[in-house]
Amino acid sequence: MIMTENEKDVIVAEDDHDDLLFFEMAVKETEVPVFIRHAHNGEVLFVLLKEKIPELLFLDIHMPCKDGMSCIREIRQSKEYDHLPVIMYTSETFGKTIEDCYRTGANFYLIKPDSFEQLKVNLKKIFSLDWKTTMHYPAMSHFVLS
Repeated sequence: MIMTENEKDVIVAEDDHDDLLFFEMAVKETEVPVFIRHAHNGEVLFVLLKEKIPELLFLDIHMPCKDGMSCIREIRQSKEYDHLPVIMYTSETFGKTIEDCYRTGANFYLIKPDSFEQLKVNLKKIFSLDWKTTMHYPAMSHFVLS
């Protein structure tokens, strides 16, 4: 598939096929034009990033080869990715992990919901932000979306 001019370029780094399908279905229902590229692990993610930096990156924490925490650290250490919004997309709800993601420079922490409707609401919120002109770093009290 070829990305069209009006679509948002998004990478989803996710190793679980079912979670990826759930995400893709929710994106489609938001009616926001999105072109999704998929990385099934952290190593593939960096290959895709070298090809083209997306408008948004949704990053799972628990992946093989290179996990999400390693990826966000590497991304935030490189000036090349200074304007890349990173949304952690994970089932991990442990407070220390959330705090680590916040301090490492993630823009939001989206907990994988059980509810399809809740995922759609959160995706609409993320897609509605003007990421091209402003990087959004919310206060910790607004960092977690669930």
